[in-house]
Amino acid sequence: MGVTFRGESAEYRVARDKLLQSEIALRRQMEAVAAERRALPPGPLVEKDYQFERIGADGKPQKMKLSDLFAPGTTSLLIYNMMFPRHSLDDRPQPSSGPFANLPREETPCPSCTGLLDQLNGAAHHFRAAGFNFAVVTQTFVKRTQAFADQRGWTNLVMLSAVGATFKHDFNALFEDGQLAPMTHVFQNTPEGIRHFWSSEMMFAGSDPGQDPRQQGTIEPLWNMMDLMPEGRPDFDEQVEYSQQKCCE
Repeated sequence: MGVTFRGESAEYRVARDKLLQSEIALRRQMEAVAAERRALPPGPLVEKDYQFERIGADGKPQKMKLSDLFAPGTTSLLIYNMMFPRHSLDDRPQPSSGPFANLPREETPCPSCTGLLDQLNGAAHHFRAAGFNFAVVTQTFVKRTQAFADQRGWTNLVMLSAVGATFKHDFNALFEDGQLAPMTHVFQNTPEGIRHFWSSEMMFAGSDPGQDPRQQGTIEPLWNMMDLMPEGRPDFDEQVEYSQQKCCE
């Protein structure tokens, strides 16, 4: 049974029904891509049990291995490589208050990564309840990593520092020139050991003319919400702070 809305024109309904078929085809394609991803052959075994640092419940740094990130009874782990520090050419403003206001800009977090993790902080609680694991890895000092998470209110994120480890370099998130990439990885704990299951590689494939690379586009609510708007995706860069905008004043 079709759906109609009060006052719509026949022209609108014909176009909307045509669009609906495209949306259904997109849904099917998304399901097909997810099935194709799940059907990947076994990925390579991770050569070493990488060691990270986090701030423990006692407020002190503690070591944490890659294998420690799998909760008992779980086998899958999602890691997001936060660009912290940001790209050296990123001139967007840093936080105006708190411990990051007086740091050199190039030592502060990437605003786009910040925007993404603001969104994923809420999802992480549900993701974990569904039986999966999620951690965020930076390339800055662990106390600085946790201080920014505290400032943003990221209470559901496991924040780790990879300083002193080769993890980011080994998994294409740290380049020879010292710049970071916002890579997402999935690891699988198997009887043979931890395997690298999947990584976001679209940023290395380039983008179609006039389009964003969308390397995180399938997991980021913000930009998918913008796709629903009549204007489409605007010329917009996430910021760590915005001027206050209130609806219906």
